[in-house]
Amino acid sequence: MAERSDRAPAPWRRPFLRWLDAVEGGWAVPLLIACFVVVWTLYLAIAYAGGGLHPDTLEAWTLGRNFAFGYHKHPPLMGWVTAAWTSVFPLSDWSLQLMAMANAGLALFFVDLISRQFVTGHKRILVLLLLMLTPAYQFHAQRFNANSVLLATWPLATWCFLRAFETRAWPWAIAAGCTTALAMVGKYYSIFLVVSFAFAALAHPARRAYFSSASPWISVVVGLAALSPHLYWLATTGASTFTYALAHASGNVSSSLGEARNFVLGLAAAMSLSALLWVLIAGTRLKQFPADFAAMSPGLRLLFYVTIGTIVLPVLTSLVWGTDLPSLWALQGLFLFAVLVVCGTSYPIERFHTVNLTVIVAGAALAAVLIAAPIHASNKHGYEEGRSFYAQAAGELTREWREQTGEPLSAVSGDDALAFATAFYSPDHPHYARPFEYQYTWGLPHQTTLDRGWAALCFRGQEYCSRWMEWVSARGGHFVRREFTVRASLWGQPGLSRDVIVLMALPQGSPVPASAADDFSASRRGTE
Repeated sequence: MAERSDRAPAPWRRPFLRWLDAVEGGWAVPLLIACFVVVWTLYLAIAYAGGGLHPDTLEAWTLGRNFAFGYHKHPPLMGWVTAAWTSVFPLSDWSLQLMAMANAGLALFFVDLISRQFVTGHKRILVLLLLMLTPAYQFHAQRFNANSVLLATWPLATWCFLRAFETRAWPWAIAAGCTTALAMVGKYYSIFLVVSFAFAALAHPARRAYFSSASPWISVVVGLAALSPHLYWLATTGASTFTYALAHASGNVSSSLGEARNFVLGLAAAMSLSALLWVLIAGTRLKQFPADFAAMSPGLRLLFYVTIGTIVLPVLTSLVWGTDLPSLWALQGLFLFAVLVVCGTSYPIERFHTVNLTVIVAGAALAAVLIAAPIHASNKHGYEEGRSFYAQAAGELTREWREQTGEPLSAVSGDDALAFATAFYSPDHPHYARPFEYQYTWGLPHQTTLDRGWAALCFRGQEYCSRWMEWVSARGGHFVRREFTVRASLWGQPGLSRDVIVLMALPQGSPVPASAADDFSASRRGTE
């Protein structure tokens, strides 16, 4: 059937075939990726029309407001990317949703750079379509954070490493060093990719030629040089990012075995739909797998060793050190499997299958936008982190602050998600004032911060946050407490409501309302 369809395609298939004819012409892959980015950005805009951005995305924006070579919890790349993006695009939900999906689209483009080293024509499209059926490039990507920023950096670094190993030319060696450093400042989990490169080079039959050249040593020197500002930051600030990372290393043998099992099962689940469709496409030709594996090209064999390293090394680390090992930390490496499976086949794949897979991917995307997104947007139970109330809480706090002081709000903290959201959604765009080293210890604000004026927010029911407010207010000063109710809305229809507690430290010299001076129990209830 597949061969017959390719010889005499149905009329509806012909536009798809013309598109596949243009793969080597240069525009078919960019068109596919551009459509992917647009459609899934539209999905996010509809699905979260009644809610704010994810706290991870808001945290990335918060970090990027102050340029640094490192931050307390994470390496700096996610902050740099968000700062660069918002220097061009407006501060809005759709803008950062587009940023998240553009990052996923860039990741797919870099994957295609790898694929084109081994195959031509529509097999390159097959690799991308199979990846588009995994959750990594839509749902994982939309939470722009230290994990999702690796979606683009891992395939870019892998492509440069493959070229550096193959050509042993100094420009590619420099590129490999720079891009592996870029992956490292995305998240330290990338050390598994870097070590996998070394393992793959040592395991490859051409290792002698590679290591006797200048290429690996240039990559090492350039990589360390590119990392040196961050390494200096670590050395001069107490390496707090390592402290945060080591908080995940508290398990025992039993828990580590469970983590390793769930890690592998999670990755298998993420690839399950793509794997099933590939089995249907390959059919009985799957029996050629042993022969294809034995005849694998040198470049694919190198990629195979990298793939093994990115799975085995995290598992071994978890078993030895007792570290957490969520499978979502490794989703950025799924492209390695797709490239190996498709590009490692010695037999041709009929375009009939590629067209069918394109229709499946497009149908799933349209169903997500037209059906799933509106259903998700009408969520009647709200979000655990309170995203439905972010903009309303930020607006009401800003109004209260200006009513009390007549000045713009300059600093905010409290519950992290609410504080990040207030900084983003408030028209004053106050700075997140809680030092990141206090995120899990709830330290006191600096006195200079309080003197300049500061506010904190909690949702009612967050007892840890309310107790912290009481502790802060006990220091004395011009503290004013307010309570108000905010109500979610979707397309003009009112939804759930939630109470917000606010503590404001009025700037030094500001008049204090008699009804609220130093009275932490004073309250006011309003509506948004």
